[in-house]
Amino acid sequence: MRVGDVIAEIMKRERINTLFVYPLTVLTEYAAAADIRPIVVRQERVGCAMADAGGRLSSSDDVKVFACQGGPGIENSFGAVAQAYSEGVPLVIIVPGPSRALANVPPTFNATLNYKHITKSAETVTTPEMIVPALRRAFTLARNGRPGPCLVEVSDVIGTDIPSIAAPANLVYEPTKRTLVAPEAKAIDAAAEALINAKMPLIFAGQGVHYAKAWAELKQVAELLEAPVATSMEGKSAFPETHPLSLGAGGNTMSRALSNHVSESDVVFGVGVSFSPGFSIRWPVANKRFIHATIEERDLNKIIPTDYPILGDAKLTLAMLHQALSDRLRGRPRGLAQQVAARIEQQNRPWLDAWRPYLTSNAKPLSPYRVINDLLQTVDVANTIITHDAGSPRDEMIPFWKTTTPLTYIGWGKTTQLGYGLGLAMGAKVAHPDKLCINFWGEAGIGMTGMDFETCVRCKIPIMSILSNNFGMKTEYAAMKLSHEKYRTCDISGNYADFAKAMGGYGERVTEPEQVVHAIVNGIRATREGKPVLLEFITTQEVRYASVGAMPSNTNPAGAE
Repeated sequence: MRVGDVIAEIMKRERINTLFVYPLTVLTEYAAAADIRPIVVRQERVGCAMADAGGRLSSSDDVKVFACQGGPGIENSFGAVAQAYSEGVPLVIIVPGPSRALANVPPTFNATLNYKHITKSAETVTTPEMIVPALRRAFTLARNGRPGPCLVEVSDVIGTDIPSIAAPANLVYEPTKRTLVAPEAKAIDAAAEALINAKMPLIFAGQGVHYAKAWAELKQVAELLEAPVATSMEGKSAFPETHPLSLGAGGNTMSRALSNHVSESDVVFGVGVSFSPGFSIRWPVANKRFIHATIEERDLNKIIPTDYPILGDAKLTLAMLHQALSDRLRGRPRGLAQQVAARIEQQNRPWLDAWRPYLTSNAKPLSPYRVINDLLQTVDVANTIITHDAGSPRDEMIPFWKTTTPLTYIGWGKTTQLGYGLGLAMGAKVAHPDKLCINFWGEAGIGMTGMDFETCVRCKIPIMSILSNNFGMKTEYAAMKLSHEKYRTCDISGNYADFAKAMGGYGERVTEPEQVVHAIVNGIRATREGKPVLLEFITTQEVRYASVGAMPSNTNPAGAE
C-alpha cells in the first residue's frame, strides 16, 4: 500500500465518510478510491468550517478531516484553523508538504512550523513508516482533553509504498478512543458545600457540556440545586432555554435577567467553560467565588480567580456533583425553584416588553429582530440547527433565539471571522441531513464566503441562508464615522437573492413585514425539495443591541407603525 492508501484506510477506520477538501491534493483521489466522498468547496476556509461543524455536532465522538493543497492552500486555511483552535473543535488537517529537499528553504511555506501555535499538534511525515503513528497521535489528541485541531503535513512520500503493509489486512490500526477523566472527589465535595451555602448560586455552562454529552446531568444538577442556568455562546442549547431556570446565553448581548444575575450572584459554577475573553460575558470578580470545572488545566485561574478548581470531564463532574448535592439535600430540592423562576421572569418582563416592538415591528426597512422572531415562530426549533455570523447577526440573535434541544445552535465568538457561519451550516447539513440548517449573516459575511453557496447547489447541500441586508457595515459606523461621512467607507451593495438564483438555488428578496413569514415558509419548502435557499431581508441601518441586558436606546421602536 502507498502512503495515500494508508491515510484513506485509516480515515475509514476512524469513521470518516466525507472528506472536506479544496484541490489540489492527491488525497482527494485516494479518498474516492476508498469510497470516502470528497466535497470540494470554493475556498479553503469554508471546507475547514464544514469539518469544524461536523466535529461539534458528532453524536459518536467522531473527528472530521479537512485536506487542502500544500503551499497556497494551507496558507489560505490559516484563519479557519485558528478559529477551530480558539473554539476547541476536534479536527484533523492533512496537507501535502513540500519536497524534503526544500522543506526548510525560504520562501517555502512550512505548515508544521507555522501552524504550531494554532493547533494541538503539528508534525511532518518524512518517511512512509511515520504515517500510521502520526495519524494515531493526531486523532487521539484531537478528541481527548480539550478538543482541538491537529495537523499532519505529509512530505513528498504520499505516493510511496510502505513495504510492511501490502494490503489493508496488514495495517495495524485501531480507531482511537476518547478517554474520560474523573475529577477528584474532595474537589466535588468542596464545590457542593459552596453551592449549598450560596445565597444566589449561578450555573454557567459551556461547550464542554456538549462535547461530554452532559445535558441530562446539567439539568439534574440545576433542578436539584434550584439554581438559574446561563450558557456561553458556544454552550447555547446545552440547557433548554424554555426552562423556568434558564437565563439564556450571554456574550456581547444578553437578557436583562442574565445581566442581573452576572452582577448579583455570589457563587458561580462554571462547567465546560474557559471563562476566556472575546465576545463573551465579562465577569465581575468582587464579592464572588468561582467554581471552575474544566478539562483544560490551562484555563484554571487564567482569567478569573478560581476558588474551587475541578479538573475533569463535564459529564463525570456533573454526575458526581449531583450525588454530592443529593447526599446533602437528602435527594430533594429545598422548594426554591418557583421563587427563582419568578425572579427571572420578573427581571425579564420589562426588558422583553421594551424589546417586543422591535420583535414585532411593521417598519420598513425591516427590523432584524422582526426577522429573527418570525423565524423562531415559524420553524420547528427542536429540529433546526442554526448559527450566526460575526457582528450584528451574532449580537442580535443570541438573546432572542430560544433553543429547546441540545446541539441545535452552533455558537462562536472567541475570534470572529466574517463568513464562518456559512461553512458551519453546510457542515451541519452534511452531518444531519434530516434537519433544517440555517446560517444568519450580513452583507460583509457573504462577501467573504458567499461563492460557496454554489457548492451547496453543486453538492446538493440544501441549507437556508438568512441574509440581513442593510447596505452597510453598521457595526463599524461609530468607529469609522469621519471616513464614512467623507467617503462612504461603510457602504456595501448587492442583490443577493438574484445571486442565489444565478447559482442555481432559491432566492427571495423581502422588503415588506407581511412577507417575512411567507418567505420563510417558501424557503423551508425549497430546502425540502433539495434546493439551497437564500432569503434576503432588507433591514434598517439603525444600530441597536441588547448589550448587558440593556433596554432599547430610545423610545422609537425602529419606526414601528
